[in-house]
Amino acid sequence: MQTKLHQWAVDDPDRKFDDLYNLVHHPDFLTVAWERVRGNKGARTAGVDRVIPAFIADDADIVAFLKDAREQLKARTFTPLPVRERMIPKPGSGGKLRRLGIPTAMDRLVQAALVLVLEPIFEASFKPVSYGFRPERRAHDAIAEVHHFGTKGYHWVLDADIEACFDNIAHSALLERMRRRVGDKRVLALVKAFLKAGIMSADGETRDTNTGTPQGGIVTPPTQ
Repeated sequence: MQTKLHQWAVDDPDRKFDDLYNLVHHPDFLTVAWERVRGNKGARTAGVDRVIPAFIADDADIVAFLKDAREQLKARTFTPLPVRERMIPKPGSGGKLRRLGIPTAMDRLVQAALVLVLEPIFEASFKPVSYGFRPERRAHDAIAEVHHFGTKGYHWVLDADIEACFDNIAHSALLERMRRRVGDKRVLALVKAFLKAGIMSADGETRDTNTGTPQGGIVTPPTQ
C-alpha cells in the first residue's frame, strides 16, 4: 500500500488523497507502527501516561492495546494527551538546552501509523538533494555530495540554520501545506490535534502549544 501511495503521488503531483484515515487505523498499519514504536530508542521512556512502551511485551497486552487504539480511532474519540517536557543538553551549544516533548505510548502508536501513511506521499515531492530527516538518507550522504562537488571545481559551502525552527513552526502554515496533498479532513484533524496537544512541564503545569512542534515524537525529526 505504501508503494501504491508513493507511485500515485509521483505520477500526479497535483493529486489530493481523500481516503487515508481508514489506513491509519488499519490493523496492518497499526501492527507495523507498534513495531517501530517498540524498536525506537525512546521505547523505555514514558510520557504523561507513565506507560513505558517497551514494557508492553505480552502478546495479549499488545493485542488489547492495538485494539483499543483502533476502536478509538474508528469512533473518532481518540484525543492526544500533552507531551511530557524534558530538557536535555544541546551538543556544542555552550550549555544551552534543547526541549523534548515525549508523547504517551498510544500517541506514539498513532503518530507512527500516520507516518506510515503520509511519508510515501510527501516523499514524492522532495528533491534528490534533500537529505534531512528522510528515510534511508543521512547527513553523511550530504557530506559525500559536498566532497563530490569539491572534485568538480566548487570551492564554497554555505552553512545556514533557522533558529529554533521547530519551536516556531506556524501550525496554520504547516496544515495549509498538508492540504495541498491531503484532502481527508479526518487525517488533517488528527495532525492538528497532535500540534495542539500541549506540553506538561516537570512541575505538572500544562501549557498550550500555539506554535511549534516539540521534538521527541515519532512524527518529529530526531534530536541528533
